[in-house]
Amino acid sequence: MPIRDAQPDDLARVVEIYNASIPGRLATADTEPVSVAGRQAWFRDFNPETRPLWVLGAAPGGPIAGWLGLRSFYGRPAYRATVEVGVYIDPPAQGRGLARTLLTHAIAAAPALGVRTMLGFIFAHNTPSLALFAQAGFDSWGRLPGVAELDGIERDLAIVGRRVG
Repeated sequence: MPIRDAQPDDLARVVEIYNASIPGRLATADTEPVSVAGRQAWFRDFNPETRPLWVLGAAPGGPIAGWLGLRSFYGRPAYRATVEVGVYIDPPAQGRGLARTLLTHAIAAAPALGVRTMLGFIFAHNTPSLALFAQAGFDSWGRLPGVAELDGIERDLAIVGRRVG
């Protein structure tokens, strides 16, 4: 399946993949599943022209196995050329290079979207994601110690960034 813009009919699968990441306590600060209804406004904030949400499958004709979204950073006009990257892969499809494919696609598409800076906010204990972003040319831009608490454990947030275009 090629990478494509997410459609409204994809939202349930996007939410399913996101929710599958919650129990691992590596990829999201949500601690309980989110609902499709609760993600409607979030989904509408994506725009293929400037802030896309892309999906892809693990095999041609198969179900969506992963997604990547570019979200506006900080919501103020001076940051319009900066995005936050979020990428999620269905657990059975992890380790097949899908996240790398999506991230490579996003980096290549960024200039046409008006993006000059890409950021990742990644739990510091999420070594697979940190390695993925490092391999894609993202550098460590900061660390927020103990800003999240998951299951009674304080967790650091690593900030990675890359200039593009």
